Amino acid sequence: MFGCLVAGRLVQTDALQVAPDKFVFNLPDFDNVNHVVVFMLGTVPFPAGTGGAVYFSFPDPGGGGPVWQLLGFITNDKPSAIFKISGLKPGERGSGPQPFGTGAASSAAPSVAQVGVSVEPLEQLAQEIPVSSAAVSSVDSFLQFTQKMLDSLYNFCSSFAVSQEQMTPNRTETFIPSSCVLRWYDNFQRRMAQNPNFWKS
Repeated sequence: MFGCLVAGRLVQTDALQVAPDKFVFNLPDFDNVNHVVVFMLGTVPFPAGTGGAVYFSFPDPGGGGPVWQLLGFITNDKPSAIFKISGLKPGERGSGPQPFGTGAASSAAPSVAQVGVSVEPLEQLAQEIPVSSAAVSSVDSFLQFTQKMLDSLYNFCSSFAVSQEQMTPNRTETFIPSSCVLRWYDNFQRRMAQNPNFWKS
């Protein structure tokens, strides 16, 4: 029903079903994992009105029970998600309950972390709050940042605008017509709308 992918490794489809509605993937050598992708295989959809809460658990070297941290969720409408796990800290408890208890990690080796998928009602998923450091910045947030930066630069430059009559000659100052800044601003916005990654080339 589910798959798990770490960059540079084979796709894992061998989730261990630890309860009728709970599945766990083992992640060996988790110290070298930055991001993990969890996705539906497309063979079996979620039952109507449900989705999958995705959790992460570090191995517990102290022998206590594992602490599961909510990363986010997948649904029939959003069948895959990428999560950043390199910023998570062992023992940091998420806001919700511990859905897998202690049994899921008991058989895992000390160097093996786990990713769990818990099938839950969509209403419950909407109320749960994932660990903030697991979110991966999206193109939308980059576009929002860029828009704010462009607005800020234009407003800052415009605050110094003077007419030709107001200008006083100063040999140490260079003046740029505000129309040039406005033209650059419009061109940059247009290019971002066409391809948000144009600046990478």
